[in-house]
Amino acid sequence: MIQFKNISKHYQLKGQTIRALDQINLEIPEGSIFGIIGYSGAGKSTLIRLINLLERPNEGQVIIHQKDFTALDARTLRQERTNIGMIFQHFNLLETKTVAENIEMPMKLVGLSKEKRQARLNELLTFIDLAHKKNAYPDELSGGQKQRVGIARALANHPKILLCDEATSALDPQTTKSVLELLKKINREQGITIVMVTHEMDVIERVCDHVAVMEAGKVIEMGATIDIFSNPQHPTTKNFIQTVLQQQLPRNILSQLEHQHEHSIYCLQFLGKAAQQPVIQQMLKQFDISLNILFANMTEINGTVIGQMFVQLLGDEQILQQAIDYLKQHEVEVRQEGVLA
Repeated sequence: MIQFKNISKHYQLKGQTIRALDQINLEIPEGSIFGIIGYSGAGKSTLIRLINLLERPNEGQVIIHQKDFTALDARTLRQERTNIGMIFQHFNLLETKTVAENIEMPMKLVGLSKEKRQARLNELLTFIDLAHKKNAYPDELSGGQKQRVGIARALANHPKILLCDEATSALDPQTTKSVLELLKKINREQGITIVMVTHEMDVIERVCDHVAVMEAGKVIEMGATIDIFSNPQHPTTKNFIQTVLQQQLPRNILSQLEHQHEHSIYCLQFLGKAAQQPVIQQMLKQFDISLNILFANMTEINGTVIGQMFVQLLGDEQILQQAIDYLKQHEVEVRQEGVLA
């Protein structure tokens, strides 16, 4: 487990104190894929660099597997860093070195024998499916291939933790998908804890078990990814989720519909099994109401399906309430929408 305890980090800039991180308390479960999301300047990259102490906090502790990294001497810290791999946004490959030489570099730095380096190198090249590019140079590779080399290099010394700082933001959507699938495979097969910094909510949606949302150096919301998606609390979190999952109807449409029939617009949210059952059809058979579907979508969050439907419900007030109660009994969340809601 990775723990941040009362972490603060500040810089001096032109006589002013800039607080990059402000009293962060956060736990990252061992073996998870943990996402840290925020807009530029939120402090997310600073936070991830504290894990291997490339940045040192001004206050607080970074505890990894019950060791206080902030209290380690330089030699012990160097040893512990071999258990942490890092993947960068712009790959950070040495242009004058081949793919093989880039991957071997971390192993050379820890004094691994040539025989062991070669064995691990071949294993990694097969794993990332780039054995045929062993002797190629970075400028001969695509962006996705470069990032795969970066991943192999980060895995060279069998790390327990993998840090990804905007690892997919320089890639096209299709390549991003393949890199994320590779990271999921690493987590699933090797049990490595992966910490991902990103400003893209669809990255969180595809791979992360847990997520922390940051703003102005603070963690404003955190939890299991499915919980954050299904019930976001903070406006910033809602804005991020809105990029991948429609959370509300446009105000002008709401206003027009509300003008015709007040308090008639609802958002229905289906989670897990409820998203795969004909609950709406059964409700309409049982209750004498009218339903107008305004908008519907469905997405998968790390294996769990979330469905949302914006509807207009019309009918006798008492029967409407019975229908809404029926939906809730069948694990459908019901939220009334409106211009003022």
